[in-house]
Amino acid sequence: MGSKVRVGLVYGGKSGEHEVSLQTAYAVMGEFDYNKYEIKPFYITKQGEWKTGDVLHARPSTVEELRYASEEAKQAGFALAPLFARLGAADSDADQEIDVIFPLLHGTFGEDGTIQGLFEMANMPYVGAGVLASAVGMDKILMKKVFAQEGLPQCVFRYFNRTQWERDASFFIMECEVSLGYPCFIKPANLGSSVGVSKAKNREELVAAVNYAFQFDRKVIVEEFVDAREIEVSVLGNDDAKASVPGEIAPSNEFYDYKAKYIDGKSTMQIPAILSPEITESIREMAVRAFQSIDGSGLSRVDFFLRKSDNQIFINEVNTLPGFTPFSMYPLMWKETGIPYKELLDTLIALALSRHAEKQRIDFTGEAAK
Repeated sequence: MGSKVRVGLVYGGKSGEHEVSLQTAYAVMGEFDYNKYEIKPFYITKQGEWKTGDVLHARPSTVEELRYASEEAKQAGFALAPLFARLGAADSDADQEIDVIFPLLHGTFGEDGTIQGLFEMANMPYVGAGVLASAVGMDKILMKKVFAQEGLPQCVFRYFNRTQWERDASFFIMECEVSLGYPCFIKPANLGSSVGVSKAKNREELVAAVNYAFQFDRKVIVEEFVDAREIEVSVLGNDDAKASVPGEIAPSNEFYDYKAKYIDGKSTMQIPAILSPEITESIREMAVRAFQSIDGSGLSRVDFFLRKSDNQIFINEVNTLPGFTPFSMYPLMWKETGIPYKELLDTLIALALSRHAEKQRIDFTGEAAK
């Protein structure tokens, strides 16, 4: 590692959240201390093609420029070479070496454990959750099963895959109506940023919402509606994780959908959320438990519902790669807790390097047992 840490920033991706990833990358690039870091950009197109370019010493002037890491597009083999330099698959000269990867890929093929597996195979330190935590954190159905095992309170939900729906839609419609009632929320099991999410108030809307969700995933989850406040908590750390002060979202739309999160900028945030000390500590404690239950590392944002009628807390989900856009809660909650953006980035990179060093203590060959 040279005098500056060279960070490989990976963004874009073959995902419905491609544009969100670009916004996150642009925001992060603007907050790095370029006296400490050099940024090597890795852009993944919507078709999955990797591109890279020269090391950056300042943020590009526009988000659109992030689509082109250099004036000349580089072939995928060249772009991937720095990732595998540690394994001798590429010349490990100064232009190739990367100290740590910072993935900013939301949704499928970025937040679901797939690219984390690539980094593991390349023996490359990287920011954020590992393969298992990423995969479980992306799949809302598996996530909720883990939360149930942990004893975390949740809203009632039902789930099914496309084959089951096409074989017997009437059964699942009836099950949702009996168990959940209307209104209810319909979501793709594996996606984030509220892409593909709908609120159904009757059977016709339920069927349309399920068919819409199947455009984004082969599994769908349907959740009961709870008249609740939306509370979020940021988690930071590896084995000794800690939680930020909670924040509250007041959506500009009927619920906190894609437009409310990333486009109109009209949703309001209350940080810290106005809660009793007892509820605040309960939510923070649950956030760390949820993070640890999926074997999280680095960072996560944990979302809760606080039912208005009786202040019952329900965990909603863990987001293992939360956004860093100007409207994102994750860095704003840490800022209010006492960790500003630049320090937060420093901490995340230090956590990635620490976790990688800890993994090097593991004997993967089995030689120690001989």
